[in-house]
Amino acid sequence: MAAPLYISYQCPYAQRVWITRNVKGLQDKINLVPIDLQNRPDWYKEKVYPPNKVPSLEHNNKVIGESLDLVKYIDSNFEGPSLLPDDPEKQKFAEELIAYSDTFVPEIYRSFMRDAQTLAGAQFDYLEKALGKFDDGPFFLGQFSQVDIAYVPFIERFQIFIPAGFNYDITSGRPKLAKWIEEMDKLDGYKQTKVLEPEKLVEYYKNLFLKA
Repeated sequence: MAAPLYISYQCPYAQRVWITRNVKGLQDKINLVPIDLQNRPDWYKEKVYPPNKVPSLEHNNKVIGESLDLVKYIDSNFEGPSLLPDDPEKQKFAEELIAYSDTFVPEIYRSFMRDAQTLAGAQFDYLEKALGKFDDGPFFLGQFSQVDIAYVPFIERFQIFIPAGFNYDITSGRPKLAKWIEEMDKLDGYKQTKVLEPEKLVEYYKNLFLKA
C-alpha cells in the first residue's frame, strides 16, 4: 500500500519532500494528500500528526515530520537513486549546507524588513561560493543531491519575489547561481512542483513583508 505524504501545494517545506518523492520515482509508493493550511481538517491533528503541520509521512506504522528529516528518511528507506554521493568530503559538505539552510531561509525573510539587497545579497553570495566548491557539475555537490532539494523551493520563491519587491536580481554577478537555477529547471521531478501562480506569491509576500 502506498504511504500517504501530507503536503500543501503552496508550502516550500512540503515541496522539498514532494521533489524527493518525484526524483526517486516513488509516485506509486508515496501518495500525495493535500491539506488546506487555511482550513486544516480536525482529523489531521487528532489522528495523523498532532503538531498539525505539513509535511508529514505515514510509513511503517509511524508518522514522520519535518521536511529535512523526511528528505533523508525517504532517501534512505525507499528505492530509487541515492541523493547523497559516496565521497566523504561531499557528504561532510552536504551536512554543512543542509544545516545552513536553517540559517539561510530566516535570514532572507528578515532582510525583507530591513535592507534586502545588502542582507539577502550576503546570503546569495554564500551560495555562489558554495556552488564553486566542486566543479564536476552545476549542483552544490557537483551532482544533484539532497542539498539542492533543501534550497530550491526557497530560492524559487525568492527569485520571484525579490525582483518584484526590491528591484533586485539575485543572479546578477552570480553566474554559478544562475546556472544552478537553469539546471534545476530542467529536472522534471522539480518542475512538476513549481509555484503555479507567481503573481499570487508576490502579492502574498508583499502583504506579509512590505505593508507598513
